[in-house]
Amino acid sequence: MPALHHYALILAGGRGTRFWPRSRRRRAKQVLNFLGERSLIQQTVDRLKLVLPARHIWVITNRHLQKEIIRQLPDVPAEQILAEPAQRNTAPCIGLAAHILHSLDPKAVLGVFPADHYISQPRTFARYVRLGYAAARKDAIVVFGIEPRWPETGYGYIELPKGAATNAKPVPIVRFVEKPDRPTAERYLAAGNFYWNAGMFFWRTSVILGALRRHLPRTWSLLASLPDSREPHFWRRVAAVFPRCENISIDYAVLEKAQNVVAIPVSDVGWNDVGSWNAVYELLRRDAIGNASTGTHLALGSRGCYVDAPGKLVALLGVQDLVIVDTPDALLVAHRHQAQRVSEIVAELEKQGREDLL
Repeated sequence: MPALHHYALILAGGRGTRFWPRSRRRRAKQVLNFLGERSLIQQTVDRLKLVLPARHIWVITNRHLQKEIIRQLPDVPAEQILAEPAQRNTAPCIGLAAHILHSLDPKAVLGVFPADHYISQPRTFARYVRLGYAAARKDAIVVFGIEPRWPETGYGYIELPKGAATNAKPVPIVRFVEKPDRPTAERYLAAGNFYWNAGMFFWRTSVILGALRRHLPRTWSLLASLPDSREPHFWRRVAAVFPRCENISIDYAVLEKAQNVVAIPVSDVGWNDVGSWNAVYELLRRDAIGNASTGTHLALGSRGCYVDAPGKLVALLGVQDLVIVDTPDALLVAHRHQAQRVSEIVAELEKQGREDLL
């Protein structure tokens, strides 16, 4: 099958709450430029354009971000940047995209990519993407497994057969593994056949719709009731149907149950999910005592700090391992090793009804 039938779906509906106060509902993590001049979603599109034309790229986001993403991605047709009517996790939104694409091209092969990851070696990554499409053309459900570089406890893992992860060819998956504790993650790293599940998938639209029919029949029946996507009342029907879909990830709904799932072991692409301010710190160039800044800072007796405060000098005196993020209406000061907990601040602000800070 020619690449004419290859498409990409970018998942861009998240709020990026661990990047508060920079990330807000209308300016979430995926549309911000932490690393370089281009935002994370712009970098995602740049990578995919090495493999397929922009007219074959689709985006699913939310109503808060839709206009900004359309503005940032002028090469992607605006009608292909969709806003889901309600947050229902990845299984329903992937099912919706598959339904739309299948109605337009019954031979469609769809790759699914998060909007907010960083990959330092895009051309190497593009070679893996081509392998993913090729494997999916053979009716497999394909998962990218990222070669782990440390014993991470914040990611799910996939176990591959011993000795099978020495090349980039598709291999069967032994099992999916939940986020492990530290000793277990260390064992996985030492074993050499456990890979991070990075949330990147490939399948024919017919295959994923068939899998949803078998493993998530209620949601499948709701999506199957939708008319052809070119019908004038299509989005009115989506608004009525989509919120009734189950709130579940594609991993739980399909991947852990399906029989035709394979993995492509991925290495040497410099992948990072940019999951917290600490991850940004780790990706930036640091001075001799470990400080990193996206603006101007002066450090005296201070080490291991990250500063994001545009337009002002931040002076550090006798502190270490801090994250400092300044915006016009909020200031974050946190221990760098507690950066994963920033989302707790957002949850507290929601309880207090502080919509102005969300």
